[in-house]
Amino acid sequence: MEKGKIGVTTENIFPIIKKFLYSDHEIFLRELVSNATDATQKLKTFASAGELKGELGEMSISVSFDPKKKTITVSDNGIGMSAEEIDKYLNQIAFSSANEFLDKYQDQANAIIGQFGLGFYSSFMVSDKVEVISKTYRDGVPAVKWTCDGSPEYSIEETEKAGRGTDIILHIDKDSKEFLDEQRLENLLKKYCSFLPVPVHFGNEKEWKDGKMVDTGKPKVINNTRPAWTIKPSELKDEDYNKFYHELYPMGEDPLFNIHLNVDYPFKLTGILYFPKIRNNFEIQKNKIQLYCNQVFVTDSVEGIVPDFLTLLHGVIDSPDIPLNVSRSYLQSDSNVKKISSHITKKVADRLADIFKKDRENFEKKWDDLKLFIEYGMITEEKFYEKVSKFALFKNTAGKYFTLEEYDKIIKENQTDKDKALIHLYTTDPVAQHTYVAKAAEKGYDVLVLDGQLDTHLINALESKDQGSRFVRVDSDVIENLIKKDESHSSKLSKAQSDDVAQVFRSQVADSDKARFHVRSESLDENDLPMVITQSEFMRRMKDMAQFGGGYSFYGEMPDSFDLVLNTNHPLVVALAGDLDKEHADELKKNSAGIEKTRVEIEFMEKEHGKKKPEEIPSVEKDDLERLRGELKQLEEKRKGILDGFGNEHKAVRQIIDLAMLANNMLKGEALSAFVKRSISLL
Repeated sequence: MEKGKIGVTTENIFPIIKKFLYSDHEIFLRELVSNATDATQKLKTFASAGELKGELGEMSISVSFDPKKKTITVSDNGIGMSAEEIDKYLNQIAFSSANEFLDKYQDQANAIIGQFGLGFYSSFMVSDKVEVISKTYRDGVPAVKWTCDGSPEYSIEETEKAGRGTDIILHIDKDSKEFLDEQRLENLLKKYCSFLPVPVHFGNEKEWKDGKMVDTGKPKVINNTRPAWTIKPSELKDEDYNKFYHELYPMGEDPLFNIHLNVDYPFKLTGILYFPKIRNNFEIQKNKIQLYCNQVFVTDSVEGIVPDFLTLLHGVIDSPDIPLNVSRSYLQSDSNVKKISSHITKKVADRLADIFKKDRENFEKKWDDLKLFIEYGMITEEKFYEKVSKFALFKNTAGKYFTLEEYDKIIKENQTDKDKALIHLYTTDPVAQHTYVAKAAEKGYDVLVLDGQLDTHLINALESKDQGSRFVRVDSDVIENLIKKDESHSSKLSKAQSDDVAQVFRSQVADSDKARFHVRSESLDENDLPMVITQSEFMRRMKDMAQFGGGYSFYGEMPDSFDLVLNTNHPLVVALAGDLDKEHADELKKNSAGIEKTRVEIEFMEKEHGKKKPEEIPSVEKDDLERLRGELKQLEEKRKGILDGFGNEHKAVRQIIDLAMLANNMLKGEALSAFVKRSISLL
């Protein structure tokens, strides 16, 4: 028996492996099975080169466990190792400069990963002793047994082994007993080894017989050795792609499309990406792309490999050219990763363009499911925007789809305002905003439906790229102001009457913590509604964007702000103004004269005081000015009292407001009950 020390004189390598190198202890199984796969694949290579004497036989890997002995065994029938090879690969572990490296980088444990090929040593994360029994494929070389208890000391001795290959026996430590469980091990094998190119056996197949599950004695293979992404696209049909999708995501709906990646230069990349059906809550859809390295599962966190918007896709990417550490858990950014990211983005855009060009009808049918993904890409990736903006679709309220270029040509003549800006009207809810959509249609305007999560962000991006184009929601103002033309309506009420009636209506509206209301008068068509409720496009957009956080969160805390636009040409409003004049003409006339006179006096005194320094103004003049300001305030409050009293007495005022609220889906609870009761009384 030979005894010795592993080629690391510093004895802190094992504590580093056990505690720091690996963030996930469970990956020991992946590393050992992956190494076993390498051993079988190398033997196939030697056999094809004529270097193997005898039969290759069926290549396989076996994983077993013994809860009584507290062992897990990973076996393969690959190339095996001689005593010299064990000494080279296990004892020295390529640590020609390990001492220097450990001294320099022991505070950066993850930097060691990938530097020296420490995959095998992950077994010491869960074991207090590891045995390796191996027999090389070369004839006449005895089998050997290597034993190590987690210290730098090891032993090698000759032993007996029936066939070529390697058995790695882990004696599981007391802190890792969780791995001595059949279901736990099977789940790990399915997670990491489902698509390895060599059959992986674990336990036996079971079948239902005589009212119970019985062991068939046939080894259970837990992996698909020839997954779809390893097959040439020309050999696959749509049903093959769908079948593989459900192998990856058993509970998923059928995907919309797929992209088969197959690149050999300047990097090696294979895989299949699927477009899933996504409409909302896209965060839930992330982490569905699985990253593999030579068919070994690495991670489903691929943000370092693909742009953020592509993480909404599902599927598999496999590349040996993506730099990984030994735990295969942390992607390192380098030029290859960036090239791969750009290539995938281009392939996705090209695939979408191809579908649009060859089968637009089908593309339109699937647009609502694709929309969120494409908009996310347009907002976050400039190169993707440039490619897909030519075929990104917009749907109008009639259910027709257009590219932006097509749509702009259709609306240009009718929806260009007097300042030459092209106005895109849109609704976020055609049912709730029907009144406004209908009003736009009466004017001959077309209205888009922008009801997606990211539409606000998208139209901001579109406006920034075309200064002569604007998107305006149909309920953000009266239709005459949304697309301003040269024509205008003269008001049937004077300025003073309009202001008074506006105050009458304002008296019947109460602000709350969540909403603020502003009443303003507009001279609209007499056939328009007596009152319309609108919401500022800017403020509403800011509040929409606040939902996504970032620099807009301040707006999310502000109350909603609504304009109650009073149509001073509507017969009902004109009639109310007439009633106000009949009932309070003398009072209001006298009050107006008093207000006007007092304002003139205040203005004169303020002007005179402005010519002097504060200390030069006599105190009596200062007192007179304050007295006049007090009188003005009293006169204005008296006028407000008259107008508020008129509003309280006339049910039609509150009725007109409630009709506007009702049209905007804002009348609820007690206010709705009061409206119904009042409506009956007015009838």
